[in-house]
Amino acid sequence: MKRNDRTILGLTMLAHAMVHTYELSLPILIPVWLVEFGASKATLGVVLSLGYALFGIGALPGGVLSDSYGSRRLIVACLLGMGGSFLLLSFAPSLPVVAVALLLWGTAASVYHPSGLSLLSTGIEPDDQGSTFAYHGIAGNVGIAFGPLATTLLLLAFGWRTVVGVLAVPALVAAVVAFRSSIDETAAVETETRARDSSAERTTRTDGGLTSISDLLSASRALFSGWFVAVFGVVMLSGLYYRGVLTFLPDLLSGLSLFAPIDVAGKSLEPARYLYAGLLTVGMVGQFAGGKLTDRVENTAAIAVAFGTLALIALVFVPAADAGLVPLLVVSFALGFWLFAVQPLYQATVAEFTPPDARGLSYGYTYLGVFGIGALGAAVAGYVLQYYSPTVLFLVLAGFATVASLLGVLLSLRAESDPV
Repeated sequence: MKRNDRTILGLTMLAHAMVHTYELSLPILIPVWLVEFGASKATLGVVLSLGYALFGIGALPGGVLSDSYGSRRLIVACLLGMGGSFLLLSFAPSLPVVAVALLLWGTAASVYHPSGLSLLSTGIEPDDQGSTFAYHGIAGNVGIAFGPLATTLLLLAFGWRTVVGVLAVPALVAAVVAFRSSIDETAAVETETRARDSSAERTTRTDGGLTSISDLLSASRALFSGWFVAVFGVVMLSGLYYRGVLTFLPDLLSGLSLFAPIDVAGKSLEPARYLYAGLLTVGMVGQFAGGKLTDRVENTAAIAVAFGTLALIALVFVPAADAGLVPLLVVSFALGFWLFAVQPLYQATVAEFTPPDARGLSYGYTYLGVFGIGALGAAVAGYVLQYYSPTVLFLVLAGFATVASLLGVLLSLRAESDPV
């Protein structure tokens, strides 16, 4: 791997870890906020959905800006914005201020995935992209596991506002590192362009940026006129499942008699939070395995299998929780593995179905689906848990995964012609 490739990978891994550190620290705070603000699960589900929605909705303009102005600048802005929003959150005296801070966080965080993934796909040589997607995903899972674990440990010693303030610091430091980095963002574009030109005439934009609304609409029509529309369906359903299962999982687990709080040296330990962190840590293995699979198997067939497995896991989760600790641990770690194994699979599939000069836009739409539309999963979960039961929630999640699996089957049966 060349020096430029290593620098790009290091930068994106650092930023990716930061984004998910904050994203998955928030569910740990839900039980605290339920008591602090006297809010219902349905209300908190909506509040988190608003922040998470902007996390996804902002991905589309983030993708456009990435194509037009470059990825590194957006990554720096993302890190500064996330750190600043968590500083505001640390001073929040009421739930409306919490909502404002989360909206600001979602806006800042939203630009990372289209810019970071675009940078990986245009700056790193194609032969190395499968592995780089895997390492990039692992870094995200380090943040996903570190965020809940760090928040849990810090809450043993400090109030939640202090904890949130402490968590703001790493993003601000990472922003300085990103600002000082020097990279060639398009080092791999000429290589990929030559490969495409040798087999088919170029029919997409070549100026590297979208300069008007008509350009955006034209490029969007080109993306959604082909198989990308099915890929978008997969990532949207993936987001609904992801957000629906993770947002209230710490609260669900803490309600089980198996994970009743334990008093140790005058401190109340929450075993459910540690299982939650462990589940997310297993996701690192899933990310790595999924990334390696993109180099070895047909991605869409793997997507069909992975989402079929997630549907099965959703169906057996509640019975496993009722059966005892060992079955619950097995199904929880299986959930962590497969929930994150699908991510490098659909990330690589997006690159397969889109041209390089619209890659930022395509990843913008991807994360609009994953985190924008997917944010509704938090509101759905909060509503179902408030008015129905965990069993109904997991049946809904199984439905999401089943449809995604069927779309994977459809994609795997596509014609052999060039998808873009």
